[in-house]
Amino acid sequence: MGPHKRQRNDRIEKTCQHSAMKHPKQSKRAPPTHPSALAVPSYHRILVKHGLIEKTLSIPDAYEMFLKVGADPEVHKLRRKVARGNRIKHVPALYLATAMALQGMTKQELEALKLRIEKKAAIP
Repeated sequence: MGPHKRQRNDRIEKTCQHSAMKHPKQSKRAPPTHPSALAVPSYHRILVKHGLIEKTLSIPDAYEMFLKVGADPEVHKLRRKVARGNRIKHVPALYLATAMALQGMTKQELEALKLRIEKKAAIP
């Protein structure tokens, strides 16, 4: 009875040693490459991406600009055309239609939009 007990203990020990030697889990996510990018609201990132604001613009000013962009008749028209099925990563549904409308615009259209918004801002 003694040797069997010892063998059983050896097996348990080996199993424990083996499980302790297993590789650490690889499922850990890599840290985001630009943590500051995630600290900025999505509407800010959308406007920066399309060149409508500078990256350094304050968040309240960026939100005000985003509202102006969303209120623009051309963007409004494009927003209605946007297919609901398509999704853009990291964009909340609230901003999705405007983001997709901006994505569908050409550089010339984006420049014209920027000029229209600047004109509206200049008129008190």
